[in-house]
Amino acid sequence: MATTHHLQTPFSDDVIRGLHAEDIVYFDGTLFGIRDLTQIYMFDQGHTPPVSLEGMPCIHTAPSLKKVGDTWEKICVGTTTSTRMDRFTPDLIAQYGVKAIIGKGGLYEGSLKAMQKHAAVYLAIVGGSAALETLQIQEVEAVYWEHLHPEALYKFRVKDFGPLTVAMDSHGRHLFEEVKEETRKRLPEIYQRLGIEA
Repeated sequence: MATTHHLQTPFSDDVIRGLHAEDIVYFDGTLFGIRDLTQIYMFDQGHTPPVSLEGMPCIHTAPSLKKVGDTWEKICVGTTTSTRMDRFTPDLIAQYGVKAIIGKGGLYEGSLKAMQKHAAVYLAIVGGSAALETLQIQEVEAVYWEHLHPEALYKFRVKDFGPLTVAMDSHGRHLFEEVKEETRKRLPEIYQRLGIEA
């Protein structure tokens, strides 16, 4: 039976191990925003983040922000599909201690293995919920590597951020793959009922 968790960052290994696929998560505290170019800059071009990501969640985003003086103001912060950033995730978890990846569509087997080994999770967000996400972000606390904007490294302060579904957990469950497998099993029956030859 799914459990709802209200968490505070940073996340400990014990907290992460206590999350299971299908659980619902809300959290307060720090959330880092990253995207393709952010991670290319980190891993392919060898730049170490100027802030610790240890124990933190990272969301796949390229936010719409406005800079007023020295302050960044939020306009819209949405979430993007995660799969194309899968190659960075095992090192993001193992090397930098990231405990949760937030995005859409899930990740692949290598990322799942890193989550099992290092205690991390993938938290799926509902597509089209950018307006809600933006409201739950209280402040843009910092923008690192501004020259990469809108794919810089963003530090947000959030309140009641969610609902997020634990779609990949540290125990080896992967909801996206489970749904695919169930679909494959049901297809012959569906084809038969529609009078279609598989």
